[in-house]
Amino acid sequence: MERFGLVGLPNAGKSSLYNALTGGGALAAPYAFATKDPNVGVAKVPDERLDRLAELSKSKNVVHATVQVVDIGGLVEGASKGEGLGNKFLANIREVDAIVFVLRAFRDDDVPGDEDPLEHLRVVELELALADLETVEKRLNQATRQAKMDKSLGPELEALNAANDALSAGTPLYRAGLKAEWRELLAPHFLLTNRPVLAVVNVGEDDLDRIAEVEDRVRAEFGSAGDNVEVIGMCVQLEAEAATITDPAERAEMLEGFGLGEGALFRMVRSAYHLLGLRTFLTTGEKESRAWTFRLGSKAPECAGRIHTDIQRGFIRAEVIQWDELLKLGSWQKAKEVGKLRIEGKDYVFQDGDVTEFRFNV
Repeated sequence: MERFGLVGLPNAGKSSLYNALTGGGALAAPYAFATKDPNVGVAKVPDERLDRLAELSKSKNVVHATVQVVDIGGLVEGASKGEGLGNKFLANIREVDAIVFVLRAFRDDDVPGDEDPLEHLRVVELELALADLETVEKRLNQATRQAKMDKSLGPELEALNAANDALSAGTPLYRAGLKAEWRELLAPHFLLTNRPVLAVVNVGEDDLDRIAEVEDRVRAEFGSAGDNVEVIGMCVQLEAEAATITDPAERAEMLEGFGLGEGALFRMVRSAYHLLGLRTFLTTGEKESRAWTFRLGSKAPECAGRIHTDIQRGFIRAEVIQWDELLKLGSWQKAKEVGKLRIEGKDYVFQDGDVTEFRFNV
């Protein structure tokens, strides 16, 4: 299961966001290092397509895709030199697939800390870049010596030098404009800034009308990071309160009352999911409707393997239709009768929102 790490300065709202996403009971306290050891939980990836297909099929069970969320203790200036939780903090980040920066943009006299999200971003990025610089310098020295005897290390050496130049200037790799092949060569070194980032800007209840403005301000600061970074503004406290309401209609009514629509929490999970290149195919029937995670570009047998390795091993074909077309037709049987089910073979590249049944023989 893919892991998202919540990272930020103390009192930015990480633990409250974790609780909202996972229904967990992480301590959210107005002092530094309330979280010393990472909290780990599972967040459901909301998907209206799945819910509507479940209604269509009158499914007894509905299973959403999930991601793992890790609430990591607060980062402080000097963490790369051992300040605060220091190396323990940085080691916890290395174990996640994508980072969610939680940037404080709310004022609360009872909660210490800076309220400028750009200052939070500056500290977090600088500390992660400095930690990466130390890793890159060590590997660069080693690779430089080895390359004298092993010319195949040339491309990695080129990537390391480019990374070293960027990190020495305090620039995280996700916004350093490195070539895709360089970032791929750097992947085995588990660099903290060589992975996608989602920035959550946490505003106060009195600043809901400023969410778009604060988002734009932070987005502008990321500059040319492009597809490597997404920015979402929200009031974490309100989202956390809404998440405790089990009745969907009541929860929607609360969010709508604050003018928040479906809420930013669902949008955030979907954005984090897509940021990692994850997509969803669906299966539906009376027994169960389910969302299955696959990586963008996966072919039919690989997707079949997400359900069971036997299905991948004995793959014959996939019967496929897009979710919205199936809804229009009203049933799988009707789609079959009118010839709308596509028969796809081993080379078919699955698309987000495909509904399928696999045919296999083992």
